[in-house]
Amino acid sequence: MTDHHKTNIMTLTRYVLEQQRQHPDATGDLSIAMNAVQVGCKFVEACVRKARLINLVGLAGNTNVQGEDQKKLDVLSNEMFVNALIASGKFSFMVSEEVDDIVVVPEELRGKYCITFDPLDGSSNIDAGVNVGTIFGIWRLPSGSKATVDEILVPGSEIIAGGYCMYGSSCNLVLTFGCSRVEGFTLDPALGEFILTHPNIRVPSRGKIYSVNEGNSMVADVHRTLLYGGVFAYPSDRKSRSGKLRILYESFPMAFITEQAGGKATTGSQRVLDLVPKHIHDRCPIFLGGVDDISDVEAAFASNSNWLDGSQL
Repeated sequence: MTDHHKTNIMTLTRYVLEQQRQHPDATGDLSIAMNAVQVGCKFVEACVRKARLINLVGLAGNTNVQGEDQKKLDVLSNEMFVNALIASGKFSFMVSEEVDDIVVVPEELRGKYCITFDPLDGSSNIDAGVNVGTIFGIWRLPSGSKATVDEILVPGSEIIAGGYCMYGSSCNLVLTFGCSRVEGFTLDPALGEFILTHPNIRVPSRGKIYSVNEGNSMVADVHRTLLYGGVFAYPSDRKSRSGKLRILYESFPMAFITEQAGGKATTGSQRVLDLVPKHIHDRCPIFLGGVDDISDVEAAFASNSNWLDGSQL
């Protein structure tokens, strides 16, 4: 029995295929789409691990749409994801933190999904050896491969898959397709496969840790919050009255993951997944974590309405 347990491993690919089998009407398109995401994550993990050795640290000489200096690894990670996702033939549009406009896939390679992603969250910390990560969300386009760009700006509640991959002492990929389940996988370098190590992650309703994203590493802070509870906060302030984190490729996927793990995500005044962005790079404040902790945050905002515009922070 013990030997069987050691050899009967649940890889990410196997997990996605088993989820597909549970839905007889599934076409397999989402499985192929997730395989492309998985390839991108493995590539970025390999580059992050040896970034200093092959001179991928430092600036690329450009700024992204956010006005932030692009790191060499930002650019490389973005190119890898874009190429892998286009090659899958399952996406019509992509929204990336590193690209000003919507990435429109050539017509002959279009599919029924849109993906939004931050290819390398926290890249300013690479030189310091701090965890960085990739964040992604997937939406089904109502018009499929014939969709127009107008179908991208929808409420977060329409997201069908969300996840992140954290690159640090180990490489962890956390994923949800909804159905109130969040699964955590760890990359086994020897096999080159993500292995299920954290099944059915649930956020404790109360925690003892809070994180305010002044360290610019959302993935690491949210990962800890999912496992141990507490509050992750990136509020609006005098400098960023609308908040700092981008709605489509940071706030929506992380809010979706948190809710599916039994937690809550709010702007302080409303559910994050009820937001409807007006532009692909719109921002919002966000507080996410255990149900009881976030309820306390909402109660605090309700009694201090002047907090909402960040003028008091």
